[in-house]
Amino acid sequence: MNTITRSTLFRPALLALGGSLAIAASAQIQVPMQPVPMTLQSLVVLLVGVAYGWRLGAATVLLYLAEGLCGLPVFASFRAGPAALMGPTAGFLIGFVPAAALAGWLAARGWARGLWRPAALFAAGHIVLFATGTAWLAWLFGLDRAVAVGLLPFLPGSAVKVALGVALLAGLRGLRRA
Repeated sequence: MNTITRSTLFRPALLALGGSLAIAASAQIQVPMQPVPMTLQSLVVLLVGVAYGWRLGAATVLLYLAEGLCGLPVFASFRAGPAALMGPTAGFLIGFVPAAALAGWLAARGWARGLWRPAALFAAGHIVLFATGTAWLAWLFGLDRAVAVGLLPFLPGSAVKVALGVALLAGLRGLRRA
């Protein structure tokens, strides 16, 4: 393998590893709720998508899921293994992949600039997560319970995470100008 190929592969691999570690760390910052805890993962997953683009963002989330599937304690409450991808949180975990990809795709089209477009970007990412997470919970528990325990309690926290995402992007833009 020549030097150009090695360096071309090294940077994205290092970014993906760092992003997966950030997602794992954000999984441990949580508000305990049943059957799905509220974590900062969705915010970090969407930020990874924005920062890395849709391809590397989705690949980073896939790496994170593979780490957990292989037994590394990266999921909320330091859970790991295949059971975590079959339990109540599975729909949200799987939804991280399209959510990161969507965030990266929208960011590449200018949706990470301004005030309202980033808010729409983060809201759209959360909608993807709610769609996959609630659908999985509906399959497990029925639609009424899924909405009651997997959607409604998370709306206020998601609004806060949307605002945090917008503020973080604005802050980062300010640092780049300085």
